[in-house]
Amino acid sequence: MQPRKTDQARQALSIRDGSLTLRERRVLILCDGQRSVEELTSMLGPETPSHIRRLRDAGYLVAVVEAPPPQAPVSAADTVAASARRRSLVAAKLYLLGMLELQRHPDAAWHRDRLQAAQGDEDTLVQLLAALHCLRQAASPTLAQRVRERLTEVLPEPYLPALQQADAAPAVA
Repeated sequence: MQPRKTDQARQALSIRDGSLTLRERRVLILCDGQRSVEELTSMLGPETPSHIRRLRDAGYLVAVVEAPPPQAPVSAADTVAASARRRSLVAAKLYLLGMLELQRHPDAAWHRDRLQAAQGDEDTLVQLLAALHCLRQAASPTLAQRVRERLTEVLPEPYLPALQQADAAPAVA
């Protein structure tokens, strides 16, 4: 099953009236009719199927079960172009905001607020790097490494050198 947003869901996402929890909003944002429940669960965590059921029962999601139409063969240039389109500073910001929200460390909350308030690309990048450093201090090394790897996948390529420089910088205790 590949859940897709209904008009009711689009309206709820646009008005932010408090009828949805933050986790339900994230689920709705990612339910595009292209991702399976399994893919969404791997992205958002094990509680995702229950959120999807609740959102479907409330009329926010519908199930897409038909197979997608056959597509033309994809060239290497198309793959590179699609990869570039998936890279976004906003996607990196949203991902890291979610990861900071899951941390119980007070510094993580402070960095989340700073990242949320960041305006402009440069400020956002500075706050992303500071938040990543905070995660390295507050979270397990394996989680910090997974977050860093995901950022490498979603950050636009011009910002990757800044991420590499942050990796090379000595950790401040």
